[in-house]
Amino acid sequence: MAEDRDRLTRWRLVLGGEDADGTGVGGGLEAEDLERDRALSELYDGDRRGGMGTSAPRVARWLGDIRTYFPSSVVQVMQADAMDRLGLHQLLLEPELMEAVQPDIGMVTTLVGLNHAIPEASRATARAVVRTVTDQLEERLRAETVQAVTGALNRAARTRRPRAADIDWGRTIAANLKHYLPEHRTVVPERLVGHARRTTRVERHVILCVDQSGSMAESVVYSSVFGAVLASLRSVETSLVLFDTEVVDLTDEVDDPVDVLFGVQLGGGTDINRAIAYCQGLVRDPVDTVFVLISDLYEGGIAEEMLRRAAEVVGSGATMVALLALSDSGAPSYDVEHAAALAGIGVPAFACTPDLFPDLMAAAIERRDLGQWAAANDVVTAAPLSEE
Repeated sequence: MAEDRDRLTRWRLVLGGEDADGTGVGGGLEAEDLERDRALSELYDGDRRGGMGTSAPRVARWLGDIRTYFPSSVVQVMQADAMDRLGLHQLLLEPELMEAVQPDIGMVTTLVGLNHAIPEASRATARAVVRTVTDQLEERLRAETVQAVTGALNRAARTRRPRAADIDWGRTIAANLKHYLPEHRTVVPERLVGHARRTTRVERHVILCVDQSGSMAESVVYSSVFGAVLASLRSVETSLVLFDTEVVDLTDEVDDPVDVLFGVQLGGGTDINRAIAYCQGLVRDPVDTVFVLISDLYEGGIAEEMLRRAAEVVGSGATMVALLALSDSGAPSYDVEHAAALAGIGVPAFACTPDLFPDLMAAAIERRDLGQWAAANDVVTAAPLSEE
């Protein structure tokens, strides 16, 4: 009976308590449910631009209420709806409101979009919100990324002509078991497996080239976090380049995702051709370069030149991949024709979740077939254009 009552109460909160809602609960709500009902009413009832009006203290109280009476996943949805329905972007510029916000990646993308409009009085609070989220993301993603990338570098460094001190005897024996001589009770190794002598030199150069158009906001956040993690590895040189119609090299800030994100200007046009041209100039040893273009591929520059430059990157021996999105937000909108054209010249194009990105980087470092990697991970890649 209590379960039925709880279910009816939830439906009552969803439907709003009008006479025709069919729940029969009406106004008979307990104290906490009345508070939930009030918070929902302020957001979803009445004038789309009314509700809480323009009172920052009132909005701050409302944000505090929803964090008290709803689970975190619901709070994030309601905050996003409030931004859209009630026009709260301007109110986010007030420090007391930002202090009441539950930090999440949606809030970070909003603050990054408002970056140049945030007054000095609110900037420290805004940075604190962004810092909280990027720290959480880095904590979640760091260990797997470091493990995947360092493991790939170690595997890529194996050699079949190792010095005696560098022989991996376990793998050497396993690779030569078919040459076991029973009469001598020994294995005659025809092939030695070992590691190249390790040095402190940089073994791979990773270039993250990120589209900062408005639709790529979440991808920019994740790229800044992965850039910081990769930059922390001594054997990996990391370049971080953001672009719209201009190109900004933020490699000097790559250690700190917050500095990167507050250097972003979301929105504007897109010149992928210009960005690739800039990144070509960063390539010194193509065979050791992994070039990750993160873009929805809606090119505002010269598309033919973009494809020609991408073909040059692949032809030089570098590994190049186009990520249509680096986010958890589901299937992205992207230029299908450009994605297919890139796939046709050897640049696989697909969306990637942050949890898959470490393994993708490992596959790229080991120079595995990224199309096969995508298929093995149930990632849908863009099909090459038909030659017909």
